[in-house]
Amino acid sequence: MSRSESRTAAAMKSGNQRRNCEFQLLRYVPDAVRNEYVHIGVILREQGNTEPGTVQFTRDWRRGRCMDPEADIPLLESMESELRRRLQNDPDGRLMRLLDESRSLSLQMTEPKAYLAESLPAGMEEPMRLYVDPPPRDHGQRLSGRAAIQAKMRTEFEHAGVWDLLRKKIAASLYTRAGDPLRIDVGYRPNGVIRMFHAVSLEPGVEMAKVLAFSAAELRTGVERVEKAQLELTAVIEPALRLGATDEAPERLQMYRFGVETMEEHQIRVLTTSDLGRVADTARRELLV
Repeated sequence: MSRSESRTAAAMKSGNQRRNCEFQLLRYVPDAVRNEYVHIGVILREQGNTEPGTVQFTRDWRRGRCMDPEADIPLLESMESELRRRLQNDPDGRLMRLLDESRSLSLQMTEPKAYLAESLPAGMEEPMRLYVDPPPRDHGQRLSGRAAIQAKMRTEFEHAGVWDLLRKKIAASLYTRAGDPLRIDVGYRPNGVIRMFHAVSLEPGVEMAKVLAFSAAELRTGVERVEKAQLELTAVIEPALRLGATDEAPERLQMYRFGVETMEEHQIRVLTTSDLGRVADTARRELLV
């Protein structure tokens, strides 16, 4: 008996009221010839229900990067929002068109498998744990630096229900000049102002802060010229205590203050990850979610 069948039998025996669902795994296949793949996400739908299903991608891309160091992770991440939109607009689940259009991403979808779940959100947890997310032993190395800030930003915006409404990886070159490599993490436009948020880690030093400060004035001018709107640029950093920037470590505290003050001198609003809940709630209200 398969694992899914065992779960079904156990649920029927215990009398639990569970929904008949089906899930499909999304695979990243960077080399079609070698046919090696890594699972990166799950699509979950309720059988016999016209309501749209749900999709979730991994938040830990180490497996994908290990298989393909040149994988375009931001592009793959953008597929999650697109798949979710397609599910909303096409609840019957005819997603093969999108996957056919995305062969350049080497994205494949497995055949549906039966699955019992109490609800779609709760039912997503088990297939993600079993097939997609790295096992616990792989989590010994916690996220740090910019990656940790970016993960926290995404979590808070998702909890507020606005992640899919945000612009991601905004190319500064749209507003500055060709060749500018800077990409601002996320942003949105509520009215006559454009709010952009960028993760700036002060853990390794102040270099990231100086890069953003150097770019701020030209970026602001470009947004006014192209978008006819004011730019509110926010840097999201770690809390001082998390980096050990205290009176007991004066050199680290001075470096931390230098990074913050450098950005503020260039009209960049500086917040910490502790402020992200409030930021996401503001975005929810402004985007009328």
